[in-house]
Amino acid sequence: MSQRTALVVGGTSGIGLATARLLQARGATVHVTGRGKERLDALAATDTDLVGHRADAGNPDEMGALAEAIGGIDWLVLAAGGSEGPGPVAELDLTVLRRAFEAKFWPYVSTIQAVLPHLAPDGSITLLSAVTARTGMPGTAGLAALNGAVEALVRPLAVELAPIRVNAVSPGLVDTPWWNGLPEDARRGYFAQAAAALPVRHVASAEEVAEVVALAATNANLTGTVLEADGGARLVPLG
Repeated sequence: MSQRTALVVGGTSGIGLATARLLQARGATVHVTGRGKERLDALAATDTDLVGHRADAGNPDEMGALAEAIGGIDWLVLAAGGSEGPGPVAELDLTVLRRAFEAKFWPYVSTIQAVLPHLAPDGSITLLSAVTARTGMPGTAGLAALNGAVEALVRPLAVELAPIRVNAVSPGLVDTPWWNGLPEDARRGYFAQAAAALPVRHVASAEEVAEVVALAATNANLTGTVLEADGGARLVPLG
């Protein structure tokens, strides 16, 4: 894996950071982006081998300039996103749902457009979606629409951009900062309840999902595929 270059968008925390660390440990030069100076400063202190950049994935000019500065990119991983969008449809604030699309779906599309001229012909694009695109969990219609839109990009782009490979990874419950909005006791209680229901009997770590993201990014025989890394969440009721 030496001499390869990865760009992980949204790589300062959670699954994105775990993926960046894994790809770097396997010999790649890894660039990560984030919008917040605090997280990038923390990254510079803890992960000196990762190259951090302050950039907004929703700004194609910034992402295009960054890709040009990096030069050739082999693996583009899109892991940016937000925490907005859940809730019963009757009460769902559509302004909030639009913001959720602005935080994830549109930045994914615009970043692909911006980075594509700098992506290696045998490179790859890996998108992060979520299990909500594949389940019937009440209260997740907005998230399902958002992540379903992300997954809908995969097959046509895999054909249109070939031989560049395009895949997505669909995680389920993952113990990441996404859950920090919940009080600690509530988070632990929900995780314990969910773990008992999941076929794998545990809530995933970011590192477990990162293994799947790295596989999608680096395996030369995978394209047009959504890899389910959800611990079986799509198979059982969790609501």
